[in-house]
Amino acid sequence: MKKLLLLLLAVCLLFSTACSSGSAGTNTASEPGTAETAGENSETVTNSSVEKTNAESEPEVADTGKEYDVDLTVLSSTMVYSEVYNMVTNPDDYMGKTVKMSGPFTIYQTAERNYYACIISDATACCSQGIEFQLAGEHEYPDDFPEIGTVITVTGVFNTYYEDEMMYCELLNAEMI
Repeated sequence: MKKLLLLLLAVCLLFSTACSSGSAGTNTASEPGTAETAGENSETVTNSSVEKTNAESEPEVADTGKEYDVDLTVLSSTMVYSEVYNMVTNPDDYMGKTVKMSGPFTIYQTAERNYYACIISDATACCSQGIEFQLAGEHEYPDDFPEIGTVITVTGVFNTYYEDEMMYCELLNAEMI
């Protein structure tokens, strides 16, 4: 029931966002380069059919020619936040999928390790969700990382892990592009 309500909310937000930007937005069957929304009856939204509502305020993302299972960079700020919220609350639907996302870089440091994340805010910037990422290869902070707050684009394979009996989401083998 929760999945159905989340899917309905996501669809309503998609139509309200598309209508406010002057286009109706269309959904099509799976095609190369599409972003898939989660849920039991998943719909696939093509990259070209989703129009960004805040194009001037969102970062420019280099097109590497790669395909992603979930490409958050092509969604409006409302839909990105909704999709990340769904990733955090229904992680099994995303396990092993390749994800591309953009947002401000942040770090949380403990005595044991550093946690690197890409932050996604909702449309009003009052709420945030972050996805942690583990870069592929050897990297040292701060030498190999941007300044905190710098808008980055990260790609990686979605995974979860447990720490202190809490589940966390992360992108493994990540790259900053």
